[in-house]
Amino acid sequence: MQRILLKSKIHRCTVTEANLDYEGSVTIDRLLLEAADIVVHEKVDIFDITNGSRLSTYAIEGASGSGMICINGAAAHLVSPGDLVIIASYAEFEPEEVPVHTPRIVQVDEKNRIKPAARSRGEDDC
Repeated sequence: MQRILLKSKIHRCTVTEANLDYEGSVTIDRLLLEAADIVVHEKVDIFDITNGSRLSTYAIEGASGSGMICINGAAAHLVSPGDLVIIASYAEFEPEEVPVHTPRIVQVDEKNRIKPAARSRGEDDC
């Protein structure tokens, strides 16, 4: 039996845009994708701290260093610019991998820049 665990998350990032006229997805600054080990088209969950909305979508790459977190498509009805969100990704693990797994947690400032000391693994405070 495999278990699905949190692989990584970008914690308390700020939504910079919401684009209703787009197919779907969330556009994320490439630096944040790399730090969180999220690849283009990977499924992610978005938890809106500001209003309590939760949704699933997939990641697409935004400009490196832009701080962009853009909610696209129908999800733009649920999440607004300025909202604080958590973006989470998951992976399947074999039973023997579970005890040694530590998720990657990326903490950011108010401009979605990675906090250097907070780029550690396993700091889960949500």
